[in-house]
Amino acid sequence: MKKILTIIALVATLFTTTTSCEDFLTEEVRGQQNLDSYFAGIEEAEAYITGCYEALTCSGWWQINTVWLLSEMCSDDAWMGNTTQSQSDYISLAHYQGNGASNGPISNFWQYRYKGILRCNVGIERIAELEVEDTELRDRFVAEARFLRAFYYFDLVRNFGGLPLVTGFLMPDEIQGITRSSTEEVYAFIEEDLKAAAEILPQRSEYSVNDMGRATRGAALGLLGKVYLYQEKWQEAHDVLKTVIDEGEYDLLPEFGQVWDVNYDNSIESLFEVQYIYHSTLALGGSLATVTGARNGPGDGWSWCQPTANLEAAYIEAGDTERLRWTIIKAGCTEIAGEDQFQTFIENNSTVNNAQELIEQYGWDENCYIIDPGQHKSARVIRKYFLPLADRPEVYNTDKSPLNHRILRFADVLLMYAEACNELNNDADARTALNRIRGRVHLPDVTVSGNELRHAIRNERRLELAFEQNRLYDIRRWTDDNGKKMICNILGPNGSFVQWNLNEETRDPLEWANQGESSDKGSTFQEDRDMVFPIPLYEVTMSNGSIEQNPGWN
Repeated sequence: MKKILTIIALVATLFTTTTSCEDFLTEEVRGQQNLDSYFAGIEEAEAYITGCYEALTCSGWWQINTVWLLSEMCSDDAWMGNTTQSQSDYISLAHYQGNGASNGPISNFWQYRYKGILRCNVGIERIAELEVEDTELRDRFVAEARFLRAFYYFDLVRNFGGLPLVTGFLMPDEIQGITRSSTEEVYAFIEEDLKAAAEILPQRSEYSVNDMGRATRGAALGLLGKVYLYQEKWQEAHDVLKTVIDEGEYDLLPEFGQVWDVNYDNSIESLFEVQYIYHSTLALGGSLATVTGARNGPGDGWSWCQPTANLEAAYIEAGDTERLRWTIIKAGCTEIAGEDQFQTFIENNSTVNNAQELIEQYGWDENCYIIDPGQHKSARVIRKYFLPLADRPEVYNTDKSPLNHRILRFADVLLMYAEACNELNNDADARTALNRIRGRVHLPDVTVSGNELRHAIRNERRLELAFEQNRLYDIRRWTDDNGKKMICNILGPNGSFVQWNLNEETRDPLEWANQGESSDKGSTFQEDRDMVFPIPLYEVTMSNGSIEQNPGWN
């Protein structure tokens, strides 16, 4: 799969890009593909499906990745982080200010997710019509497009709620007047796509090395399990996730530190991930290593999306030193997990103007790594996206990271299965799945049952899956002991996260010292507004009101 990514630049804009002609008054436009003539055979179909995969991130940092990070900022796991530049688009939503309908990141996200859906719609319709000898390969390409379309709709519905369902290649006049389908209808459509894809897609073990990274049966079933889980269809989730486990295609990697290691891309733990490959000129690499990296560290990061001290405290409270070191890099540390050239980071402290003063103020070791608290809200960065110096390419900046982005992995499957089992009063199987996860990081087995086990599973998801685009959606969907959704108890003026950050006894000194981003994040959360993001205002306006805004948003 990575080998064919080099043709993305040629196929990604297949039906939207034109080239100049000698005389535009008399010549036909050259370089423009025609839908009726493009799909001549299986090679064209394969190239087109590559463009459908490219829509996972649209080969950039601003189309999709920004909202993936924004989802973390809107939870108790992350701050916006960058306090040296204005980041009002992120702050408006991450701090629940209620004025995000014109927000740039979510507008881009909506637009480019629907562009991905359009690509998949075209592929599903046109490739299915091909008369070729290799009908098995043709049908697999259609199944891949259906999997991707399901994922794109899932990424939208969990952020915005009900959506306009566009299920075919439609012209603008055919879209006019379209309305939002209900959340239930959108999920039903996603389920249909995933079940159909799972019937045709090969197992991971049936793909050749060159095709590694394509959608598999396991990926379709695993995502279907998550879709069921989000709707509290516990039995359906249990059954499909058990199928993934029982078919034996996936397993946990031996060490947690291997999970986000570039040398373990497409590992046995991975059901699906965004494929990246370094290229010095083409924008084929990932961007999150740079976007979330420290501003004063080697590589000149942007410091967006920084781990909270509250998340760090959750690891400490659980005695989870292993996952803590592979999830968070903190100012004052004397090592970075997996970094063999730590001395370079110490030498880089010279770029921090008041380095010696900070060492004395916080009692840090003289040979520590300083993430400048004056530029970083929490003076912490995400270790999962971090690339050790030895793994960084010659050109290391935006869109140049070779680290694949993990979308769905086996640990998530096990934790979802444990959750479904617990909800079905099958606590024995829930504990077995949960303790497989805990055993890898040398934590003792959980022995509790019922509601205590439910809380243990939820906490494990936070610790295991931090910064993998799960936390916000988990706390939105989970019902707490008082009958409210968990996010309503975490955020709001009396929310546990808000009070933890404002209370002098619990607030973190590094975070409190930097009020470039206010420590009262989440205090203005409103339950009747903030369970979903606003529909981008331009979509409401351009639809002449047929697409209705979410409640509470102007």
